[in-house]
Amino acid sequence: MVRWRLTTAFPKTLELLTGASESLARYVTQMSGGRFHISVHAPGEYAQMPQVVDAVKDGVVECGHTYPAYYFGKDETFALDGAVPFGLNARQMNAWSTEGNGLKLMRDFYRTYNIVNFPLGNTGAQMGGWYRKEIRGVADLSGLKLRMGGFASRVAMRIGIAPQNVKDAEIYTALEKGTIDGADWYTPYDDLKAQFFRVAPFYYYPGWWEGSAQLSLYCNSKAYDALPADYKLILETACARVHAEMLTRYDIKNPQALRTLLSSGARLYRFPQEILTAAFKASNDHYSEISAANPNWKRVFEDWSKYRSDQNAWFRVAEGAFDNFMQAQRL
Repeated sequence: MVRWRLTTAFPKTLELLTGASESLARYVTQMSGGRFHISVHAPGEYAQMPQVVDAVKDGVVECGHTYPAYYFGKDETFALDGAVPFGLNARQMNAWSTEGNGLKLMRDFYRTYNIVNFPLGNTGAQMGGWYRKEIRGVADLSGLKLRMGGFASRVAMRIGIAPQNVKDAEIYTALEKGTIDGADWYTPYDDLKAQFFRVAPFYYYPGWWEGSAQLSLYCNSKAYDALPADYKLILETACARVHAEMLTRYDIKNPQALRTLLSSGARLYRFPQEILTAAFKASNDHYSEISAANPNWKRVFEDWSKYRSDQNAWFRVAEGAFDNFMQAQRL
């Protein structure tokens, strides 16, 4: 019997994320007839969120479920496996990862960390966060204290935002007291549970820094290589099933959650075009600078950016035209 330990980066409050880890463990056990068992461990049991990569790399645990963009501080290339501003939507990201060059390129990158990766979930496009006041243009972003971390904060700074590092449990109070002006969170389903609309009612979209957010299973390469071939196939198959399930669960839960938020006092606004245009330019400038300094990023980004261009050229035709029409109708 093979026993693995999985450390998750996500708290129980984000149950669709933690649930993915639990589903993976259950499917692996079922498909292997109980011969391959994965135990799921909360943050702090073996590693806190910032240490998941190192815990897997060093063999503290056999695998970890996390969001790759968390680790951009080690190397910006991590973010391309999760989300970057004005990146890929969930369908595009899935196709690049599974049928394009994404998995091959990222596995080449992860090899230096003793990691074999599998896509394991996607939230879909996220919202743009909660704000205490209306945001009318780029000028309103100057000095705006926005709870925002990760890779996207580097781009946000370029358009005047002052990113703030606030612990999850302290966000509501910080908004209520005016210590911060806004907070980036997740999707309507997760946002409803956070109740930020009570102290920061202006709810903006789209989350231009996360057109989708893909999660990954990181496997220690030594532990993975030691698996029999049929166990490897079981793990790959279980990951594929859970990967699809997460997005469908968000798609089911988000519409009702958004209706509930709006009926409870949230005020829904689209980011002004001026802001999206400025953020898009700032993102491209940032990517050019990283490419000049980081060969790992450049190698993956060149393939990723060409793929993004091809996909957008196609999506704006049949898919985009159909979606734009349908979403303008009152059904």
